[in-house]
Formats: sequence, C-alpha cells, structure tokens
Amino acid sequence: MTFTEPDMLQDFSSATLAEARPSVVATERLTLRRPTLADVRTIAHLANDRRVAENTRRLPHPYSQDDAVAFIRATASLGAETVFLIEHDSGPVGMVGIDCSTPGNAELGYWLGVAHWGRGFATEAARGAIDFFFEEFEDEHLYAGARVTNPASRNVLEKCGFQWSGVQLHRFLALGSSTPVDCFRLSRGVWSSLKSWSSARRMR
Repeated sequence: MTFTEPDMLQDFSSATLAEARPSVVATERLTLRRPTLADVRTIAHLANDRRVAENTRRLPHPYSQDDAVAFIRATASLGAETVFLIEHDSGPVGMVGIDCSTPGNAELGYWLGVAHWGRGFATEAARGAIDFFFEEFEDEHLYAGARVTNPASRNVLEKCGFQWSGVQLHRFLALGSSTPVDCFRLSRGVWSSLKSWSSARRMR
C-alpha cells in the first residue's frame, strides 16, 4: 500500500498531522500509529526493495525518500484512507492501512520490510487494523487481496478470517503490468466471532 502526491517538506503542516491523527492501536508486540516526517528515512529504507514492491500494488520501485515524503503528506489530510506505521521494539517494520475510497468496498493493505518477514508481524498488525476498522466504521465487509504467487500474504488473510472470493487481475506499479490476485472478504460477523484473537487496545 502506498500513496503518491509529491510535494515539498516545508509545505507540510504538523498541525494538520495532529488533526488527522487516528488513535494509536497497541497489540501484544506492536504499536500502530500515524507516520510522521521523522519516519521518512526509515520508510524509504524498508520500502526500497523489489521483493516488497512486487507484492504491493501501489509501491513504486525504486522507492526514494521523496516518495516517502509524498506518502506522509497524503496521509496527513483527512481522507478516505487510514494508514498506520507498524512499530516493534526496534523501530518501524512496515505499514498497514484501510482504503475506504470506494464506498462499501473498504480494502485492507499492508507490507513489511524484508528483514521482518516470518515473525508473525503482518498477521498481528492486520488484526489490529481490522479491529480498528470494524470498531470505527459501520461497513459489514472488509476486502483484501494477495498475489497468487504470494502464499505468505494469503496465509495472513486466512488467519484473520478472510474467505477467498475469486481471482482478479490487478495492476502493480513496480511490475508495470497486471497480474492475478487472490481476492478475499471478511464479514463483520466472522470478525466478531474471532475477536478473541488479540488484546488490541486503543490509545488516545
């Protein structure tokens, strides 16, 4: 998941960030919070890996600090996308968010830096974001997708209760082409039945 609308650092308003900041979500090992300009270098470092970009529809490759500035600027405005930086004890490890730009078709997206793969962070962060979504919004369903060549991401979605709904072609920016994607849907009812999966809590 990424956002692109380049602009200058000095145009960025910290007041706007404060107004747009959602609640912080804390899970067992992770903290999900709004990214800030202080995170630019780290986000660029984590995202600038073709293995990440090729499994994320809107991440360009290469990914520069200018791309990170544009991304953070876009998330600073109150809009249809809620984005969290995923932090572990050692610092940021990736991003997770919900895109509500299409009414009734909210979509979960996430990515992790390669060094943090295989530790269960994606599942834990996704669950925290899912809890946030169903507690904050009235939608009955949340959608997500994973490349058919990315079984690890599919496994994350299935652990979170998503059910497979078919295959579609989606364009991936880093690939410069479209590729098959497994599509998934999570209902509010299934989420409610699985809510015991974590002790995610909100912090104002």
